[in-house]
Amino acid sequence: MDPADLNLSLLLGAGVLIIAVAAVRVTSRAGLPSLLVYLAIGLVIGESGLGVQFEDADLTQVLGTVALAVILAEGGFTTEWRSVRPVAPLAAVLATVGVGVSVAVTSSLAYVLLDVDLRTAILLGAVASSTDAAAVFSVLRALPVRSRLRAAVEAESGFNDPPVIILVTVVASDAWDGSPGIGLLGAVGYQLVLGLVLGFVVARAGLWVLARSALPASGLYPIATLAIAFLAFAVAGSSGGSALMAIYVAGLTLGNAPLPHRAATASFIDGLAWLAQIGLFVLLGLLASPERLWEALPTAVVVGGALTLVARPLSVAVCATPFGVPWRDQAFISWAGLRGAVPIVLATIPLSAGLPGATRIFDVVFLLVVVFTLVQGPTLPWVARRLGAVAEQNPREVAVESAPLESVGAALLQFAVPPGSRLAGVEVAELRLPPDVAVSLVLREGRLFSPTGATALRHGDHVLVAAPREAREVVEERLRAVSEHGRLAGWHRSLDRGARVP
Repeated sequence: MDPADLNLSLLLGAGVLIIAVAAVRVTSRAGLPSLLVYLAIGLVIGESGLGVQFEDADLTQVLGTVALAVILAEGGFTTEWRSVRPVAPLAAVLATVGVGVSVAVTSSLAYVLLDVDLRTAILLGAVASSTDAAAVFSVLRALPVRSRLRAAVEAESGFNDPPVIILVTVVASDAWDGSPGIGLLGAVGYQLVLGLVLGFVVARAGLWVLARSALPASGLYPIATLAIAFLAFAVAGSSGGSALMAIYVAGLTLGNAPLPHRAATASFIDGLAWLAQIGLFVLLGLLASPERLWEALPTAVVVGGALTLVARPLSVAVCATPFGVPWRDQAFISWAGLRGAVPIVLATIPLSAGLPGATRIFDVVFLLVVVFTLVQGPTLPWVARRLGAVAEQNPREVAVESAPLESVGAALLQFAVPPGSRLAGVEVAELRLPPDVAVSLVLREGRLFSPTGATALRHGDHVLVAAPREAREVVEERLRAVSEHGRLAGWHRSLDRGARVP
């Protein structure tokens, strides 16, 4: 590549990144997923704007899958298992049975209301039925929604991508002529289960290695953690399982384990997820053609309306009612099922297969995502308040960061006493940590000192604790229990993370 072309490409890329990062602040204030700005950037620099030509659906599909893998890994890593565990059965049913109901209803309405053949109708229903992890995570985590309700929607968005991808791939392939029927359901189930198992096994094996390794630089731990997640992705994909299911489960497993340098790892993966979102949506915007989009608008409104107002509420009702979920929570789950990158990436599969009408499917799904994100995103806070889905945020959660001291078989734990934490006022001796654990240093208002047993912690204190490696988990759970329940946590049965309190 000519140096001048390279510099121009880097200039354009850097400018896009700066605009995209700045757009996050604007969209967050409006309650919109930033994906809309990223799609707009792609349209502006595309064939009808600055003139950049890009029509490679195959490359978009490959890069889109990798970007989705990063987004799902980050979503799993930042999801607390204690919140997901109670709603995991509901999320699993929503991601499988719910998707099936949504596809069936949307496809049927599209077939009846639009002049399309059965295959196109099923593709439209399948492509549009999957909620998007990136959109759901970015919007819901900015709202003080009740933790279990948020966890159900987030887990569904993480779990429902693999079955839809399998369905769309089969319908767009030559297997459609073979009418797979029950065989298709068996294949979907097999791939999901295999991906789940392999994701968990690879993540646990990686954790075992990390716990016994002292890497020479703290920046290597985030890289190693992400490598473990992608190892699960590759192993599952090579074994015939669902690679996306594997990386989500791996991220969930890694994120809920006592990782070394956890805060640094979380920041690293969060940054990569943002980069993946920006690159993915800009690429999808490049692939779209504004001249064709206007023609697809009526179809997009019909399909999106059928999905949002009929298929999605019906699928949630079918799945959630047996679990005793109140109708208000069902209504919130239904409205919070945002669409984003996943449907648009799925729409590239028929394009890559060269199916008749594939371009129309892509345009319809592209517009559907834009239009209904504009409707659902800004109204979600109001809907949450009206339906009673809003909960007070918990200021007592204490985040504990650890770093291994391999040569002496120990770990350094550090934490800050957050506002509202019941650690404030508790004396060091009242923490009742194991006898071989030492509270070494306290940083308070810029002053560093060694505490005694009678030193009372205060809000804003930064505390350093030295603990044997085998006692690290007990110490972390004890600190979280005291932060939530106070100095008497030892006499109460803590509900926080199932803490084992000595």
